[in-house]
Amino acid sequence: MKILILTKRQNMNRDLIDDRWGRFRELPLGLASMDHEVTGLCLSYRTRDEGRFDDIKGTAQVEWHALNVNRLFPLGSNNYWRKINHIGRHFRPDLIWACSDAIHAILGAYFAKRLNAHLVIDLKDNFESFPATRLPGVTAMFRRALRRADGITCVSKPLSHYVRETMSYKGPIEVIENAVPKGLFRPMDQAACRKELKLPEDTFIVGTAGAISRSRGIETLFQAFEKVARDHPDVYLALTGPCDKGLAIPENPRVLYLGNLAPKKVPVFLCSLDIAVVCNKESAFGKYCFPQKFYESVACGIPTIAAGTGSMQELLQDSPEHLYEPENVDSLESALRRQIEASAKLDLNVPSWSDLGKRLDVFFQKVVKNKGNG
Repeated sequence: MKILILTKRQNMNRDLIDDRWGRFRELPLGLASMDHEVTGLCLSYRTRDEGRFDDIKGTAQVEWHALNVNRLFPLGSNNYWRKINHIGRHFRPDLIWACSDAIHAILGAYFAKRLNAHLVIDLKDNFESFPATRLPGVTAMFRRALRRADGITCVSKPLSHYVRETMSYKGPIEVIENAVPKGLFRPMDQAACRKELKLPEDTFIVGTAGAISRSRGIETLFQAFEKVARDHPDVYLALTGPCDKGLAIPENPRVLYLGNLAPKKVPVFLCSLDIAVVCNKESAFGKYCFPQKFYESVACGIPTIAAGTGSMQELLQDSPEHLYEPENVDSLESALRRQIEASAKLDLNVPSWSDLGKRLDVFFQKVVKNKGNG
């Protein structure tokens, strides 16, 4: 099968081309490893180098074409529309997988019809909680694109239920959560990891990796840590990830902010922790997402506490001691104290991206077969 991927270039503050990281890098490679021909067009919302970039991993290869967002304007020889027409003539995709935000879902619906290709839209989050849907008409066009899709992939079961209940979508849906790259997130020697990151060695470190953001309820962690730290002088809080502009990280010698570490350093950070915390809010975003850092922490063998939002509530229903009530300082404090007193790792099977690539392949085959029979 010939598969065209449409996605934005930056996701979760990482760059698909520069960082070689993320859902829309790993899953296309997984498809390519199963003998599909995969080409991608990624649109950068920030000014970046444009052109063709070949991503090769083992025997898999994905040909990426990178354009900046100004190329959406139908002017010039290298605009987005001409690039799609060129790919349509020479590559002739059987299926378009439109990913990453509402804009790309809308573009995917338009070009699938134009190129006579099957359309699958990926919802890695609830896109209606993203700023783009505040633009006039975008939400209506996004919902129309979903109704026209031959299939939808969702990052969580709660999101798949939301689509069924609110979008009037009757077609096939497959839940494709987030995963980890095989071999990257794994247990490592804690002392060596702390030494590499210059973290204090003879301490108990609670930490979180990812967006240091009010929208994820990070201030709940700050406040819970302060309460725990009063009677645990050896407990530290370590943070890494992009930080909200204007957000005040506590001025405490036992709160350590490492900035936004490179992707390959994140496993080192996680393995330096005694407890990992995955923060979130019960918001239009939090209820439907599947936090990337949760599986990364569990794969590193770190005791993990997560905000009890939709997907986490469902996944950890038999391990409630690893959950806390979102935005509830007392609840997170209690969860931290339980783990400090008796740390417990989660016994979960963490999928790799290659595992999910196989599931995505089966779903694509089903979509094409169903449409063909229709």
